[in-house]
Amino acid sequence: MLQTEYLNQIYCEMIAKDKAAHAESAQEEISYINGSTAKYHGRCVSTLYVPKLFTTEDIRIFENLVQTLYGIFDKVIKRYREDASYRRLFGFPAELDELILRKPRYESNIPIARIDIFYNEKTKDFKFCEFNTDGSSAMNEDRELNHGLKLTRAYRQLSGRYRLCTFELFDSWAKTSLGIYRETKGACAHPHVAIVDFMESATNNEFEIFAESYRRMGASCEICEIRDLRYENGRLYGAQNQPIDLIYRRAVTGDIMKHMDEAADFIRAVKDEAVCLVGDFVTQIAHNKVLYRILHHPATRAFLTEEEDAYVKAHVPYTALMTEDYLPYQDIIGNKDGWILKPLDSYGSKGVFAGVEYASDAEWKEIVDAHRVGGYLAQEFCVPYLTKNIDFSKGADAEFLEVSNLTGLFVYDGAFAGIYSRVSRGKMISTQYSEIALPSVLVEEND
Repeated sequence: MLQTEYLNQIYCEMIAKDKAAHAESAQEEISYINGSTAKYHGRCVSTLYVPKLFTTEDIRIFENLVQTLYGIFDKVIKRYREDASYRRLFGFPAELDELILRKPRYESNIPIARIDIFYNEKTKDFKFCEFNTDGSSAMNEDRELNHGLKLTRAYRQLSGRYRLCTFELFDSWAKTSLGIYRETKGACAHPHVAIVDFMESATNNEFEIFAESYRRMGASCEICEIRDLRYENGRLYGAQNQPIDLIYRRAVTGDIMKHMDEAADFIRAVKDEAVCLVGDFVTQIAHNKVLYRILHHPATRAFLTEEEDAYVKAHVPYTALMTEDYLPYQDIIGNKDGWILKPLDSYGSKGVFAGVEYASDAEWKEIVDAHRVGGYLAQEFCVPYLTKNIDFSKGADAEFLEVSNLTGLFVYDGAFAGIYSRVSRGKMISTQYSEIALPSVLVEEND
């Protein structure tokens, strides 16, 4: 059976045998990516020469972990709907509670997500990093990175030995979301779809590709600024003045709640069930980082099976609110490399502080004391798995380096759909800590 470590080893060995030729090949890849659509706010994604290689064994592990996790999500959401005392653990405002507690229009609680994990490629163990729901992105980055990868010498050499596959993430999502829509009362054969976001946060190139996928599936589609939606005579409209049947929501819940007045027509249409919203506001139960704390809470453990409880203990990092009486304060300030501070509801790693990034205990204590406030939590820090890579952007004299890995699992309607891989030269992997994206490739034996 193929092993991930072995594939990484032979990839690096191929490069080491003729670094000059591979460095020249890397320039073609870099040139392609710099001219590609893999941009966010005008900044092009950066990459390294060695892609992330996965085996069918890895994929089976990912499929199983998603299945178990989503079973737990469904139980938590059910209890949230039924038990007011359990809802209070989340601390959501009344306006959000009202939106979450509306009667579901379809069965899927979390239509789309990217589950970020720290995955040990040797032991196959993992820890969860983040549950990203409606704002899940980077499908286009993986697509463009794989286009660039196919221009490289190393990829061509490996493809001569194995079957290499990429993950299709656009048509598959359009098909999945339209299938969810068709479960709803009054669904039409050829719906008009709106991809909705606050456009200052949007990945517009990605939206355009999703729009093309919807059109291939027989739907019409437009991209809409959420503030500009109009609710008139029982229908919701965008700039094209065509009634919207289905919304693919990319606007994250936290941003909507901050701008409820500006998104008032959108909110009214959702409350009146005048449009099918994929995903609905119930997704915030999984997206908000307070869930990490609640999964360890006795109120949750009471309705999980023994197997599910063991799964949480093994894979969900210990988490506590910074304001809780039982916060392990002394351990946090005395063991800075073992902890990370996060805001409850954010994305893009905004406002995150990791003890490993601070040189002194005194500096870290200042950070901890400044964030012993509502809206912040402390979480066990997970040390990422290290792999070898090489950066040929500066020329052929590059040396191999070790990078920290983060694996993002795209999940469509509860089923594993693909992978988004990120690395960093340090222990933190996020946009504010110079993350680097890598193409994700499934490697299979030739028949």
